[in-house]
Amino acid sequence: MGAGKPVVEFEQPSSFEFTPENVEKAKAHIAKYPEGKQQSAVMPLLMLAQRQNGNWIPDAAMHVIADMLSMPYIRVFEVASFYTMYNLSP
Repeated sequence: MGAGKPVVEFEQPSSFEFTPENVEKAKAHIAKYPEGKQQSAVMPLLMLAQRQNGNWIPDAAMHVIADMLSMPYIRVFEVASFYTMYNLSP
């Protein structure tokens, strides 16, 4: 955490699933990118997860996104933690 920010304890959900509607939206985002470049869809998928989950992205959602994009979880976390538009806590 950054200087001056209080550490707030909260419970992470044990699992995450995109709604059927958001699965279709995710597939549409992924399809916009050429073969081998699908990982570029990480940002719109993070936003979908955040909107679905009450304006924050749980750890389990980042694992789902990593699996969907065939990329390491840590790469998804790096993007989510770098950009201030993504909230990693409620």
